Amino acid sequence: MTQKHVVIAMSGGVDSSVSAALLKQEGYLVTGVSLQLYDPVPKEPGSRLKTCCSLDDVLDAGRVAKKLGIPFEVIDMRAEFKQLVIDYFIAEYAAGRTPNPCIRCNDLIKFDLLLQKAKEMGADLLATGHYARTKVDAAGRKWLLTGLDPAKDQSYFLFTLTQEQLQQVVFPVGMLEKTEVRRLAAEFNLPVAQKHESQEICFIPDNDYVGFLESHGVAANPGEIVTSAGKVVGRHCGLHRHTVGQRKGLGIAWSHPLHVVALDTELNRVVVGGRDELLGQRLSAGNATWSTAPEAGEFLASCRIRYRHQPAPCRVVVLADDRFEVHFNHPQTSITPGQAVVLYDGERVLGGGWIE
Repeated sequence: MTQKHVVIAMSGGVDSSVSAALLKQEGYLVTGVSLQLYDPVPKEPGSRLKTCCSLDDVLDAGRVAKKLGIPFEVIDMRAEFKQLVIDYFIAEYAAGRTPNPCIRCNDLIKFDLLLQKAKEMGADLLATGHYARTKVDAAGRKWLLTGLDPAKDQSYFLFTLTQEQLQQVVFPVGMLEKTEVRRLAAEFNLPVAQKHESQEICFIPDNDYVGFLESHGVAANPGEIVTSAGKVVGRHCGLHRHTVGQRKGLGIAWSHPLHVVALDTELNRVVVGGRDELLGQRLSAGNATWSTAPEAGEFLASCRIRYRHQPAPCRVVVLADDRFEVHFNHPQTSITPGQAVVLYDGERVLGGGWIE
């Protein structure tokens, strides 16, 4: 039987490192690759940026590959990443939306450009360290499933995977809990076994997204903070400094806590209100991706409207032009334009889209 060749995307973290080790242990021909996506500049000489995919992380990935005895190469995708992820991130904030660059990176960089590169390298499969699973049903369709560890499940970030892409990807740690991954990293004696995890946006130093946006041309255009009734209650220093649901940092003394309930780009206003005004019964989404295309009409599902959102029961109405509506059984808080809404049937990912 021919030995299958797998290209593993190695970020320098423990998850992708253990994934590479498991693939080799299972008998695959494994090639490790790291993506050079941007040129981070530490604020102080010799400091280490606490992000993923930094130059330090690429070096860590190389050390893991050497330990495992697998080929390793670095692929320069800085130009593509800037165009497809960083420029998108800036444009979305400038338009008053709150983007999710991680989903964008998975969609257009890892499971599009890198998958193409893996094919050019002669690989049968592309692997990553995501906490997600796949399963083939009786009809031969491959479904994306939630990761076994609910605290680490990353299926939300992978909803854009098409049926064709799902047939070509594998997630070696998706069946494991994080504690088991850490244990395996130590058992394999990997140099990243105790490495911390990053929770930051990879290309933004110190997670200072406001400073990043303003240094990349997003104007700090001041305007009014108003209630939903139009009463002026304060001033803001730029819509990009605010997001739906935000409570802190508004600089408003009020009789009860105020939250950002909307960003009015036309009038350059931040709209605030009580927590009850954050509740919404429905949303519209566009640019839909389906694991298996649904028939026109309606179906029942559950959905997440952000990564840590508890799946909410809903009714989905499929529209034309890759759009759909979600009607919640119970009102949900902070429905945020620019974020993804991901639809589930139990542990199966049905698809998703972008909140309008």
